[in-house]
Amino acid sequence: MPGWSRPIKDIILEITLPNKLTMYRTNYSNRFNRSRPRGFSSKNNHQPQVDISLYVKKAQEVEEEFVYVPKHTFADFPIHERIKANISQKGYVTPTPIQDQAIPHLLEGRDVVGIANTGTGKTAAFLIPLINKIHFNRNQKVIIITPTRELALQIDQEFRAFAGNLNLYSALCIGGANINTQISTLRRNPHFVIGTPGRLKDLIERRSLNLSTFSNIVLDEVDRMMDMGFIKDVRFLISHLPSLRQSLFFSATINPEITGIMHSLLKDPITISVKTQETAANVDQDIIKINGQRKADVLHDLLIQDEYKKVLVFGRTKHGVEKLAKELAERGFKVAALHSNKTQGQRQKALSSFKLNQVNVLLATDVASRGLDIDDVTHVINYDLPQNYQDYIHRIGRTGRANKKGSALTFVD
Repeated sequence: MPGWSRPIKDIILEITLPNKLTMYRTNYSNRFNRSRPRGFSSKNNHQPQVDISLYVKKAQEVEEEFVYVPKHTFADFPIHERIKANISQKGYVTPTPIQDQAIPHLLEGRDVVGIANTGTGKTAAFLIPLINKIHFNRNQKVIIITPTRELALQIDQEFRAFAGNLNLYSALCIGGANINTQISTLRRNPHFVIGTPGRLKDLIERRSLNLSTFSNIVLDEVDRMMDMGFIKDVRFLISHLPSLRQSLFFSATINPEITGIMHSLLKDPITISVKTQETAANVDQDIIKINGQRKADVLHDLLIQDEYKKVLVFGRTKHGVEKLAKELAERGFKVAALHSNKTQGQRQKALSSFKLNQVNVLLATDVASRGLDIDDVTHVINYDLPQNYQDYIHRIGRTGRANKKGSALTFVD
């Protein structure tokens, strides 16, 4: 990080900025009252008490002897040629570890528990064999349950790509979107239903969705569903499934509560674990000690540096994220904000503009910290501390993907 990076002492990185950046920040002092900062306030932030040493770790080069060597190529799998063509059109040749190990068992009809870090290719691991299965037996249907709207939307987009030209259809059932439109789509008897627990439960209670006709289920990001308080909804949904089914269960972590759900859902499952470490080895992790400076100014001086090409900034509250986004926009940055006060259309537009590099800074609450597949994020900045270390892991998992090096910075008072 040119201009200010230097060895860490006492696990504290005090930010020393180039003179021109400091001058640039000072030019804003007349426009932005430092005694009443806009956006987030470090004094009123109530940041969690954490061991900040957890947020400091240098990226490591992955040694060649530890590189995973898959047993298959996508061309090897006994799946329909049209699906293989769709996979090839997406540029996929070599399966990731979870894909390489899970797809053969899923094609055999086995229940599978997949334990893997975010960004490991879980979506393709379950979609490819299920699309193949439904293509050859269209009397079957698939329900995919995921914790967030964004992840559900992403899965739906992946489905459409892998199922191209197969005359298979999906229904996306998520909160924040028109439920009457979703009910109309369900009446067309789609092969795949992809949704969030609360909306799916609502549709069942309205008698617009009958899970007894679904003989395939995927629970994705189960640990996140537990964190978000969806355990009752998930148990409700499972209770409406037929006893004869194929069940897929994906989670980055396993705890006793999750184990209980596994036992109620799965029969003689194959467990596949490709989780090797808590955080990505190729993510440079550091902290920035604020030392009484205004956080928005520190962030400003980072974002104007050349290497900050595509930056995801995490804040604690939706109100704070929105205010900070407005301030950065006034300062001339191309930004978008993602939080639960946004309509579904606004959230999709924010994500799309960030993915397409129409904006280079996306500010978000933890609604965006799980499951989103965003290419080439150069930096994740924890503007506010996460509530716990697990949330931290999911936040910084947005960078350093696809074996590229990433950087994660955490602001501390």
